[in-house]
Amino acid sequence: MSIYVIALLFALLGAAIFTIIGLISGTDETAIMVPITLLVILLGAPPEGVFAFFMAGVLAKHLTHAVPTALLGIPGDTTAVPLIDHANTLRRLGMPHVALRKMISGGVIGAFIALPTAVLLGQFLGQFADFFKSSSGIIFTLAAILIAFFSKGKWASILIIIPFAFFIKALDSVSFAMLDKHLSITFFLGIAIGPMFCNILMAASSVAKNDLARSKPNQYNLAPETKSWKGYFPNPFKILSKRQTIFTSITTFLSSLTFVFSPVGMTSLMGEIVGSRTKGAYKKSTTSLTVMNGVTESTYIAEAIIPLIAFGIPLSPVALGPASPLFNAPPIFTVDPVNNLHTLMSSWDFFIFGLIGISVAALIAYPFAMNYARKASVLVLKYISQEAIVAMFIGLAFLLAYNEAQLLGVVLTFTVATVGGLLNRILGVGAGVQFMVFYASSWIMLQLFGI
Repeated sequence: MSIYVIALLFALLGAAIFTIIGLISGTDETAIMVPITLLVILLGAPPEGVFAFFMAGVLAKHLTHAVPTALLGIPGDTTAVPLIDHANTLRRLGMPHVALRKMISGGVIGAFIALPTAVLLGQFLGQFADFFKSSSGIIFTLAAILIAFFSKGKWASILIIIPFAFFIKALDSVSFAMLDKHLSITFFLGIAIGPMFCNILMAASSVAKNDLARSKPNQYNLAPETKSWKGYFPNPFKILSKRQTIFTSITTFLSSLTFVFSPVGMTSLMGEIVGSRTKGAYKKSTTSLTVMNGVTESTYIAEAIIPLIAFGIPLSPVALGPASPLFNAPPIFTVDPVNNLHTLMSSWDFFIFGLIGISVAALIAYPFAMNYARKASVLVLKYISQEAIVAMFIGLAFLLAYNEAQLLGVVLTFTVATVGGLLNRILGVGAGVQFMVFYASSWIMLQLFGI
């Protein structure tokens, strides 16, 4: 079977899975992308199929995460948090359906601008790959400090870098002594599911469960279904005004270049810049939402592709989080030595199979969200339990950890999840900081203690 057909099938699978998952509010990108992508890799998918699957999943997830954000006023995932205020403004004006259409139309445009931009920048930065690879330890450490400084935990995140590195290195030493090999999957699975697992621990605690308890069910009011286009496939350029299209094109191009910064931070920054130049509540909110969801797409795509093409090591928040299996999924993909998509695919391959991924996702998720958003929201709210979704991903993490190191892998995963989750929930030490410290821990311990 042709590799293009295989990639197309994996893109269809990724788009279908993540179109549905995106409808479920509160799902964290890292917690869901990492286990599912790992599973695809470990089951033997070819590199091109893995990449097409991931790209389709990213776009599909971020298109349908707009549904709960716009219609219900609750963030579809962490990157949707900055969009809530503008989405709520349009909900109060009785136009949540307008907010949704603007958001996902901006997302589609942003994805198709980010892909070629990221490939070209990745090729250019590839000239400096040897420097980045040889200096990866100190680069990861400095990047951890930078990301920590701009995170919501800020000083706590910075202060926790060395203790967390010590914690990771200690667990690694214990596991190496028992198995005679270094583990990777168990560690970043633990970091990925940490916040989710922390909620379970808090619910089981007589002291902490009051923070999660609710006195009555949440109530949501959905606007009536409306449609302003003919046929099944709407044209995003006709949904957006010319001004919104121009702003989205400029901001998504610029944000694609800033691959070392937080996607949430770039989303907020670009939204504020554009919003400050737009007058009127309606125009300001619709334009900001269009731009912000476009930037969400562009940052995720660029932050995955640029480090893959240029370095082969994860040097961005997305590469260290949701895209981490594309770099490191032993024994198939590794970062030391570099043997992953960086070495297995050319720049042209990244463009072609990335285009297959985002095209399939756009053809599936975009018209689905535009035509059936309200009906899908009702079904999700009525019949899908968020607790069941959490249990599913915890179970998947259990499976993958056991596959790598049997019972020890499971214990290590949930040990890291406990510590990392509490650090995230209580101190605001985000997953990006934790992933960066995970990769830098060996270098930090070597410099401090010679081990």
